[in-house]
This record gives sequence, structure tokens and C-alpha cells, in this order.
Amino acid sequence: VQLQASGGGLVQAGGSLRLSCAASGRTFSSYAMGWFRQAPGKEREFVAAVSWSGGRIGYADSSKGRFTISRDNGKNTVYLQMNSLKPEDTAVYYCAASYRTGWSMSESEYNYWGQGTQVTVSS
Repeated sequence: VQLQASGGGLVQAGGSLRLSCAASGRTFSSYAMGWFRQAPGKEREFVAAVSWSGGRIGYADSSKGRFTISRDNGKNTVYLQMNSLKPEDTAVYYCAASYRTGWSMSESEYNYWGQGTQVTVSS
């Protein structure tokens, strides 16, 4: 499966962005999907993930209450709605697909990665 992330950009603190990740292939609904991010000089970290059906969702503590992950299997797309953005949310955001049916916060569980989209939050 190929993943194409989009929707990043420059936003002021307190603003919102919605990231999208479009997947190729007819088996998108078989994959759990996740969002990760990597800030300059830091390791990549988990942001949020959703099971294949959308019924189970997990968030990093830093994302809870501000970010919402969702998926539309009919459109082969997973979304990350980000509200109340902070400068520390600045990073390249990556979407990833896992053969697992349930969600995972571990990078090693993901089999396919998108190219990343830059999110910059100004103070």
C-alpha cells in the first residue's frame, strides 16, 4: 500500500489543521492506521492510531483532548484533526499502516509509511 499525507502548513498557536492520508490499494480497510511525528533533533513519536474498523482508537498523552483521528474506509483515507495547536506540535507528521487489526503506538508494528507533511505552529 502507498500512503500520501497532506494538509500540513503554518498556523498560529491555538489554530487548527486537518491532516489527511490517502492510501492506494483495495485493502485499506484491513490495516490499522497511525500518525507519528518527528520534531527537529528529536526521535519520531506516536501521535494517534485507529483500528481497521475505526472502533478502537488510541492517543498519546500530548494529543488527548486536542487531536482526533478518524478514517473513511470508503475513501481509503485517514484523518488527523488537530485543534488548539501549540508550538511544540511543530514537526513532520507521518501516517503509517499496520497489518495489525488493532491500533498500536509502536513504530515497529507499522509496515508502510507515508512521506510526511510539515506542520509548523508559530507562537
